[in-house]
Parts: sequence; structure tokens; C-alpha cells
Amino acid sequence: MTRNRNRIAAALCVAAVAGGGAGAGAVALTHGSSPASSTTVAVPAASVSNVAAGLTLTVGQIAKQSSPGIVEIDATSASASAGPFGGSQSSSAEGTGFVYDLKGDIVTNEHVISGSNAITVKFPDGTKYKATVVGSDTSSDVAVLHVAAPASKLTVLTLDDSSKVAVGDGVVAIGNPFGLDNTVTSGIVSALDREITAPDNTPIEGAIQTDAAINHGNSGGPLLDLEGKVIGITAQIQSDSGGNDGVGFAIPSNTVRTVVTQLISTGTAQHALLGVNVQTAATGVKVAAVSSGSGAADGGVKAGDVITDVGGTHVATAERLRAIIAAHQPGDTLTLTVNRDGASKTLKVTLGNRS
Repeated sequence: MTRNRNRIAAALCVAAVAGGGAGAGAVALTHGSSPASSTTVAVPAASVSNVAAGLTLTVGQIAKQSSPGIVEIDATSASASAGPFGGSQSSSAEGTGFVYDLKGDIVTNEHVISGSNAITVKFPDGTKYKATVVGSDTSSDVAVLHVAAPASKLTVLTLDDSSKVAVGDGVVAIGNPFGLDNTVTSGIVSALDREITAPDNTPIEGAIQTDAAINHGNSGGPLLDLEGKVIGITAQIQSDSGGNDGVGFAIPSNTVRTVVTQLISTGTAQHALLGVNVQTAATGVKVAAVSSGSGAADGGVKAGDVITDVGGTHVATAERLRAIIAAHQPGDTLTLTVNRDGASKTLKVTLGNRS
């Protein structure tokens, strides 16, 4: 999909220690570094008990249930040292991850482990395992690690359907900010369908905005709903100071599921492409242009069409459309409802691959 967008400039929340090395590709703040300059309007905090009418579990219950499946990740990189005597210099970045399955697969952010040559995963009971990289994807900032841990150590966290998340829903974030293991914070979903920037500078669609406190080291940790299920991976913060006085963003679980499935299967991930340039209109999402040879073109989409529905889901904004496409894989077939010259039409399109 061709995009016309305003990107959110945000700092990736990975904590760097032992030499001050940072994660790859995008701005990663270290302990003691000057905060990145950005401007945002902070969303006032609210307690989960006040905003979650359908409370299923308390924050304490969620923490007790989920914490055994949340791990600390220490990614170490070594580089040649300049100077007359040579040698090497190492740096370490700390982040968070969570157990995805009983095979020992761990999900985290790509920027947590990028550029590392040694990765250690520490479980809440203090046991540590060397991890190998199953696959990573800079375009979604998602990575999968593997540890040879026994099943008795593996508490699997379940991914929920992020398309069902609503503004105002209560959420809980658990991670390792500044190396402080299993720190629990809570808040609400402040906004949906935000667009944040991946380490390779491509957009990540459908990000969840939250006022739950997220700091450096939370990267890769789960954002949980009030059933204790994962609705996103905490990935970025935006604030004046670089701390949690601003807002946090999580990669939606539907995107995570799509990417992780591919990474475990093949080690790489592909991203779906509709092949249209769109903008939000009063009645839906207006198609400004259609790429020749794309799935949209082959399916009969034309410039001037207004897309109102995708696969049974109403779309009112360009951001929402892009988020829906991002949650699918190349080769998936979708049914679009479009308004053309005052008449409603149903079109079937096969998604291509965004290179």
C-alpha cells in the first residue's frame, strides 16, 4: 500500500548498560543520555478500576498469572576498538520478552536484539539461558528467540485479538524498565490505529497508544488486557523528557501473530500490500491512485472509489484500512465494499507482497 502519512517520532524503549550500546536503526536512549526532543500531549492517567467496567481480573491477579512468562533479555554486542592497540569493546542492551509457546520460543522487539552476538534470557526465578535468534523483522520491529528451557519453565502468554480492543479498555504492562525485573504498571488504551516508525523507517500500522507507564527496558514486553491476554508488544515512548510522562505505543497483537508465525516457519516475514494510495474521506477511505499490477488493480479497484468495508469490518479512516491490511499476509484474499459513483460494489482482491 502506498502511504501518505505523518510519522510519530518516538524513542525506542530499550535500556542500554555496560558500555552504553543501543539498539539498532532508530533512536534508542541509554541510561544517562540526553532525552530526544519531541512534542506530545500526555493523556491523563486513570486507574484500571475506574475505567474497566467489565473487569475480569485485578491488576494483581494479572501480574501473578502472567509474570512467570515474562523474561529479561540481555543482548551483548562486541565491536573492534579503534586505536593503536586494537582490542574490542562490548556493550549490552536490556529489554523484555515473553514466552510464546512450549517449544521455548520467546517474542520481543527486533531493536532489542539487533546487532548483538550473544543473547541471554533470564526467567523470573533467576535462571538464565543462552538464546538463538529464530528470525527478526525490522519492518514490524518483531523478533523471535529460542531457548532450550524445560517445559516446566515455560508459562505461555496468549495473544488476544487486537481488533477487539477499544479506547478506554484497561491494560497492564509488565517489563524490566531500567533492569528492574517484572515491574507492573497499569492504565488504559488511550487511542487506536496510531502509526509509529519501525527501525528501518517503514511505518508500523495500527499501534495501540496507552498511558500505562512504559520506560527504557520495557521494549518487547507484553501489553495485557484485563483477561491477562497479550494485545500488543510495548515498543516505543514519546515524551518531552524521554520518560513515562508522555505516551507509550504497542505493536498490535494481530500484527505480532502474523509476523511471528512467519518467523517461526521460515525465519523471515513478508508484508501484505493492497496497492492503493488512500486518504480519509467523509464517507470512508477514498482511493487516490491504484498501482498498476497490484492486487487492487487486478481486483477492479479504481481511483475515486471510496472503500467502506473490508472483510466485514467497517473502515472510516485510512489508518484503519492500513492496519487491517498489515494484519494479513501476502496471498490473502479480501472482500472490499466500495462506493463508486453512488453505487455500492463488492470486489475481491488478493494481497501482494510489500518489498
